[in-house]
Amino acid sequence: MSVQQETAIVVGGGIYGLCTAWALARRGFQVTVLEAGSLPNPRGSSHDEHRIIRHAYGKLEGYARLMPAAFAVWDTLWSDLGVRHLAPIGASYFVRHDDNWMEPTIRALDEMAIGYRLTPIDEARTRFPMIETEGLQAVVETEGAGMLFPARILNDLVVHLSAIGVDLITGAQVDAIDPERGTALVGGTLYAADRIVVCTGPWIDRLVPDLRGKAVPSRQAVLYLAPPPELAKAWSEAPVIVTRGREGGLYTMPPRYGMRFKVGDHRFSREGDPDGDRVPTALDIERVRTLFAEGFRLSDEYRPLEAKACYYTVTEDEAFIVRPLGARGHFISACSGHGFKLAALVADRLAARLAGELDDAELTAYCAARPLAEVRP
Repeated sequence: MSVQQETAIVVGGGIYGLCTAWALARRGFQVTVLEAGSLPNPRGSSHDEHRIIRHAYGKLEGYARLMPAAFAVWDTLWSDLGVRHLAPIGASYFVRHDDNWMEPTIRALDEMAIGYRLTPIDEARTRFPMIETEGLQAVVETEGAGMLFPARILNDLVVHLSAIGVDLITGAQVDAIDPERGTALVGGTLYAADRIVVCTGPWIDRLVPDLRGKAVPSRQAVLYLAPPPELAKAWSEAPVIVTRGREGGLYTMPPRYGMRFKVGDHRFSREGDPDGDRVPTALDIERVRTLFAEGFRLSDEYRPLEAKACYYTVTEDEAFIVRPLGARGHFISACSGHGFKLAALVADRLAARLAGELDDAELTAYCAARPLAEVRP
């Protein structure tokens, strides 16, 4: 007697939806993905040229300790896709203001045996000619870091999922879900499955109203720039660079592997409508430019190529919320700016829960990087 295959609906086709579909399909589920836009969707939070992956996490030590497992799950995905969309170029941190970032970072790197080096500032002045060294307190160069290539990952996931039988349905704006019955309503069509997973990023509170005010859409500005010719060689060999000043953190992605130079602000705006355009405000751009001028030489000579906004979903403590929803549902939120690098791991853990490999309290605690005692009733 054959055993009927379990079914699952995944609402949302960003990196979390596609990774969840992948992780569920690997465990034998028959999966349907419902995406309101196209696949991939250029309006999604995860659609970008490059994103950071790293072990250095400052005070968020719990997430630092998840990164070895995150790298391992990415390796499983690369094996399935047949290509590795990760450039392990390292990351360097230039600290002007240490808001208790250094000590927990070094402690976690030591614990995980991730290589790092405290670089003398005089040496950094020579090796990193793009950096403004005036006012620097410390320079930390780290291994176990680099660039992920989101657009390439999303494209290959779409192709792979289709090839293994995942049903990808675009233009499917979900009007309502019933997590008790495992259904999703799209116009006049009702989709039903044994399990339903909601991972719709900054739109999640429309289907999970309990998250309203807790997981907040946050418009984030990024600038794509052309470095001045005299710094082109230095940037072509550069790692990911993060500067930490009194007014906040700034990350830069070097123009390597066919990608443009990108600079972004890590401060969360905690405002904006994800249904709006993807054009940052003048204030968004000015803040990024101001932080860039503080940390980098010749900042006025970088030519603008594009300014755009994406939307993260942010909680006050920057923690993921991965919880059950009714008898048949679960949801994933929020990314809080570090969602992409952990997407494959979080999706894998959720699929493990639906396959009966762990319980809900274990899932929630793991994804929030907290002790089990804090979430188990």
